[in-house]
Amino acid sequence: MPAQEPLVHAEALVKRYGDFTALDGVEFEVRPGQVFGLLGPNGAGKSSTMRMISCISKPTEGTLRIFGMDAVANGPAIRARIGVCPQQDTLDPELSLLQNLTVFARYFRISRATAAARAAELLAFVRLQDRAGHRVDSLSGGMKRRLSIARAMLNDPELILLDEPTTGLDPQARHLLWERLDQLRRRGITQILTTHYMDEAEQLCDWLVVVDSGRVVATGTPSGLIAQHCTKEVVELRLRQADAPMDELNRLGLRVEMLPDRALIYADDGEAAASAVHRNGIEVRSVLVRRGGLEDVFLHLTGRTLVD
Repeated sequence: MPAQEPLVHAEALVKRYGDFTALDGVEFEVRPGQVFGLLGPNGAGKSSTMRMISCISKPTEGTLRIFGMDAVANGPAIRARIGVCPQQDTLDPELSLLQNLTVFARYFRISRATAAARAAELLAFVRLQDRAGHRVDSLSGGMKRRLSIARAMLNDPELILLDEPTTGLDPQARHLLWERLDQLRRRGITQILTTHYMDEAEQLCDWLVVVDSGRVVATGTPSGLIAQHCTKEVVELRLRQADAPMDELNRLGLRVEMLPDRALIYADDGEAAASAVHRNGIEVRSVLVRRGGLEDVFLHLTGRTLVD
């Protein structure tokens, strides 16, 4: 397949479960070597999209092509060329780390000798070579995630799907996993990941698609989305009075968002906005000026209402 063609092409993609529409006309492309992030609140359609790309769920309508092949007609051929790291670990807890990899290699008809060599190489890559003979149930959560990524790479995939790869990990484990994923990117391996961590998406991804209620609401690079939908800085005000002084805040002529515990002012110059608050006599308990980020964009696009 020519290098300029997308590895994944989705056009007017629809997925229904009975009367419920999980995806409604979603369109996107994933380019070779790209780290592609799929963002959205719970129930937005991310998992349905990942299941269709992994060829374990069929689209209800629309076109989904992977490696230039139809995802419905060529599922086995596509699955042989992708690696999947699911959200929930599906490792065998009673087998050793090495056995988890070599047994899994049989699904791809990899010879025992090749499987053993590849497993040893991958355990070293995820820094678990010293635990090769240990049982999986002795591992920490971060170690299990690293082992799951190693397993997803056993078949030397051209595309790896990572469904919330760092959920529940401590900061040290997350950053180690980021380092491993960045090494895969530098090797030219295409990655599609879902995450609820906006700093992770900003750190790892070249291109983002934000979905909400089954529809695409924004696409772009992390920096491009921030520039388009946010300001350079955000001022967080902890107010002294119970009732928000909306009239005084609105007179500042800036974009203001009221939350239950604070007010947010969006401005290109946060210090100037904070000074304007003081000049107008608005009483605050604390003021924080910070950089506008992807989380601000995400909440602006998808709302702050909790979705179960």
